[in-house]
Amino acid sequence: MAKQLFLGFILLITFAPDSKAQVERNSRLYTTILLKDSLLFNAGFNTCDISQFENLLADQFEFFHDKDSISNKQKFLNDLRNGLCKSPTSYRSRRELVSGSTRVFPLYKKNVLYGAVQTGDHRFYETISGNKETYAGSAKFTHVWLLQKGVWKLAKGLSFDHQDTDSTRYQAAGFDNDAAIEKWMKEIHLPTLGIGVIKDGKLQQVKVFGSLQNGISAPYNTIFNVASLTKPVTAMVALQFVSSGKWNLDAPVYKYWTDPDVAQDEKHKILTTRHILTHQTGFPNWRWNNEDGKLHFEFTPGTKYQYSGEGYEYLRKALENKFHKSLGQLAAEMIFKPLKMTDTKYIWTERTDSTRFARGYNNQGRPYKTVKHKMANAADDLLTTIADYGNFLVSVLNGDGLSEKVFTAMMSKQVAIKKDKYFGLGFEIYDLGNGAIALSHGGADQGCQTIVFLLPETKQGLIIFTNADEGYKAYEKILTHYLGEYGRKIIAIEMHAE
Repeated sequence: MAKQLFLGFILLITFAPDSKAQVERNSRLYTTILLKDSLLFNAGFNTCDISQFENLLADQFEFFHDKDSISNKQKFLNDLRNGLCKSPTSYRSRRELVSGSTRVFPLYKKNVLYGAVQTGDHRFYETISGNKETYAGSAKFTHVWLLQKGVWKLAKGLSFDHQDTDSTRYQAAGFDNDAAIEKWMKEIHLPTLGIGVIKDGKLQQVKVFGSLQNGISAPYNTIFNVASLTKPVTAMVALQFVSSGKWNLDAPVYKYWTDPDVAQDEKHKILTTRHILTHQTGFPNWRWNNEDGKLHFEFTPGTKYQYSGEGYEYLRKALENKFHKSLGQLAAEMIFKPLKMTDTKYIWTERTDSTRFARGYNNQGRPYKTVKHKMANAADDLLTTIADYGNFLVSVLNGDGLSEKVFTAMMSKQVAIKKDKYFGLGFEIYDLGNGAIALSHGGADQGCQTIVFLLPETKQGLIIFTNADEGYKAYEKILTHYLGEYGRKIIAIEMHAE
C-alpha cells in the first residue's frame, strides 16, 4: 500500500498542471540532472556499461515498470547483464531522450535541497544480428534523484505508458543506425558529430555522436566552438536594433566608432551596417594577414563582396559604444535569455562546463590546445550546443524580434558571391529555383567545421557541428539525408565553378 501511495504522490507532483516547482532549463539543477541522465543512458544503457549504473544507482534503488513489475538494484543490474546486455553483438537496445520533454522539480527539506524529480519521454531502438536499427517503442519516465553525501544518486525509477508506434516516422527523422554512424565517423577521422533537425518550424531532433576527451561518450548537450557561426548571432543583435528603430542599417557607423587604422581614409565615412552584414566593407578577413598588421580598405565599401571578420568586429565596437554595454550583454538580453540558450557564450567563464566541451582535432587525430577566450569576438569562437543554436535558428526562421521590412531584407539577395549564391543580411542565400531559397552560414577554424541551413518555404533546418579539421567531409552525406533534393541542389551550387 505504501508503494502505491508513493507512486501516486510522484505522479501528482510531476504531472500537476502549471506546477510552480518546476525549475528553469537554464538553472544549475536542470543542467545537473540532464548530465546525470546522459551518463545513465548515453554512457551506460546505450553502451551496456554496467559500471555507470553501479555508480549512479542508490543502494536502495527501486525500479517500477508497467510491464515488468518491480526491481531492486541487484535485480535491475542482473536483468541488464543477463538480458539486454548479455549478447551486445547480436542484440542492442538504444534509448533516445525526446528533446524538450524533460521537466525537473526540486525537493527541499527545511529549505535545503535534498533531491529532484525528473520526468520526460523517451524512445527506444533495437538492432538485431547486425541488421538495420529499428524503432522499438516509446514510454514516459519519472526519476527521483537524491543527494547522498553531496553525490547525486538515482533512488527511484518509473517507466510507464509504453507505446508501440510506426517506426518509419522516426527513421525518416534522422540517422537510424548509431553503430554505422560511429563506424563512418572513424573512417573520416571525426571524433564528435552533432546534428540538429528543424521540421515544421520547430527543433525536433538533437543527436550527438562520438566521444569527448578520454573516450567519454559525447552527451546531447556537448559544447562546441562554432567559429564563424558567431556572425549570425551578432547580425541578429544588430537587426533587432534596426527593427526597433534604435539603429540605422544604412547610416555610417563612424558616428559611433572609427578604427584608428582607417581614420585618415575618407572611405570610413561611407561604411554602413548593411555593408558589414553583407561583407562589402572593403576590409580583409583579418588585419593580421597584412604585412604591417594594420587594417586597410582594399576597395570602396559597397562596391563588391569580400568576406571579412574585421567588419563584424568593427560593428561590435560601434554597438558597444552606442549602447554602453558589451556585445555579450546585448546578446544575452536580446537572444540568449529569451531563448533559454543557457550554454551559449561569446567567451569562456567560470560557469562553462569544460567536461562537455568538444576540443578540436587535426587531420592526424591529434588534439589542438583549447584556447579559452576571455574577450568577445563578434565574428568567431562562440560556444554553444546543438539545442541552443537550434533554438536560435528557429527564432530566425520565425523572424522573432524583427520587423517585416527587416525580415524580408534579411532573406533578400544583397550581393552575389557566385552563380546562384548570394549574401543577405547575416546569412548566405542559395537560390534553389522556383522561388525557393536556403539561408546558410558556415564556420571553420582549427579543429572546427560547422554549418547550418534554413529553408524558409518549408520551415526546415539543419545544423551540423564537428570538431575536426576535416569535419566538412561529413556534410554531403548528412545534407542529402535530411534535405533530399534541396540538399543536392545546395551541393551542386557549391561544386559549380566561380
